Parts: sequence; structure tokens; C-alpha cells
Amino acid sequence: MMKECLEQVRTQVPLVHNITNYVTVNDVANVLLACGGSPIMSDEAEDVEDITSVCGGLNINIGTLHKTSIEGMYRAGRKANELDHPVLLDPVGAGASRLRTETALGLMKELRLAAIRGNISEIKTLSAGSGTTRGVDADVADAVTEENLDAAVEFVKGFAREAGCIVAVTGAIDLVSDGSRCYVICNGRPEMGKITGTGCQLSGIMTAYLVANPDNRLEAAAAAVCLMGLAGEIGWSRMQEGEGNSTYRNRIIDAIYNMTGEELEKGARYELR
Repeated sequence: MMKECLEQVRTQVPLVHNITNYVTVNDVANVLLACGGSPIMSDEAEDVEDITSVCGGLNINIGTLHKTSIEGMYRAGRKANELDHPVLLDPVGAGASRLRTETALGLMKELRLAAIRGNISEIKTLSAGSGTTRGVDADVADAVTEENLDAAVEFVKGFAREAGCIVAVTGAIDLVSDGSRCYVICNGRPEMGKITGTGCQLSGIMTAYLVANPDNRLEAAAAAVCLMGLAGEIGWSRMQEGEGNSTYRNRIIDAIYNMTGEELEKGARYELR
């Protein structure tokens, strides 16, 4: 199934509308091209409905909010819902400020989401309706570990049922659930945390995978997470002496660009609960 999901993206070249943050916008565009999709970036409220109309899916990332982009998120989301295009929400830093938290919760309430992707602290904030996080990073106390894995799986399943969409919690151990099943994924490298925007990039990839695999959305979301983690492993294995996080970012994107379905199928490390 992982192989099929990847090949569907490469065959269909899904066009993804990204309302994302200006810290990572270029990397999100490049990683979408690398995985086989095609990106459009637009957050101007007067522009987004037309842009969303020509795309297959919408990726909403709240990393650098401003009043104009918030209006654009709602307008684009409503148009995507009207056209039955999948909408993904990346609640970056939810819990770090009132504006971020209220915006994420408002988008959840107003829009029909296909998926929510965030770290465990962000997802817990959305589940509780409020919370605190350490900036845009997950709090150490919240981390999903082998010791609390069973409880974390049940939490993610419960929140996916409550939210009515796929929920992907990413970290050292990744969890992807539709409310009844949960992929527990162990691909990736800790060094990926030293690169700004690997989560933002994954949200773009996941949106493309959801667009290209409408009948297998849970599997598509899980395949996207495995792809990103495996690319992190491959990219790290190719690092040379003296290279740092800037080179590592490029090696991850290159690994995604060169990934085959067979390589993803073989390298994906997961169990289904």
C-alpha cells in the first residue's frame, strides 16, 4: 500500500494550495515538487478562493499568523469544502499564544478537515481546547515514548473520532489514526529536529498524498509520514564530515525526490494497532 500511495502521487501530480508560514514556504514548495506534487502558495484573502478552486487540496499552516492570512484560511477552507477537496490543518504552536490557539480551534470548528498534523503538545491543546506549549516545539513531558505508547495510541484514536478526521502526531514515534486504526511509525532521525520546518514540509507532502489517494486516506497519511522519516534516515546516511543542518535539509529533499515505491515499502517501519 505504501508503494501504491507514492506512485499515485507521481502519476497524478496533485496541485496543492498552501497557506503556510514564511519561515518554511520555500522548503514546502520544493518538497512538494520532490515528492511528485505541484505547489501554489497564496494567503491573500482576495486571491485564495480562485487559487483553491484550481487545486486538488489545501494545506493550512498557522506558523506565522496575521489578520489577512487568517481571513484567507477561512475563505480558502470554505471553498475547498464546497469543492470537496481535502483540507489539512497544521496547528503550529497552538497553545503558545491565544491567537494561535483560538485560530486553530476556530478552523477546526468551521471547516471540514481531512487531516490534522502536529506535534503531541499541539494536538493535546486542540483536544483540551486550551493549553501551553514551548513555542512551536513539543514539550518534553508530552513526548510519545515506548512507556506511554498504549495511552498515546488511545488518546490519538479518541481525538480522531472527536475531530472526525485523520490525526497525525509526529515526533520520535509517529502516530496516525482515523479513530479506529492507528499506525505507529518509527522512521526518522533525531537530527531532523535541528532543521526548521520538517513538520511543515510533511504537512505539504501529506496533503498531496491525501489528494492522490482519496479511497485510502489513512494509508496515504501514514505513507507520507513514513516517506519523510525514511528520507531523514537516508539523508543522514549520506552526510559527509563538515556538513551540517543546511546540507541535511537538502539531502532529505533529495532523498524524497529519488524515493521509489519499492524503497518506501521496504524501509517503512510501522505497526498497525
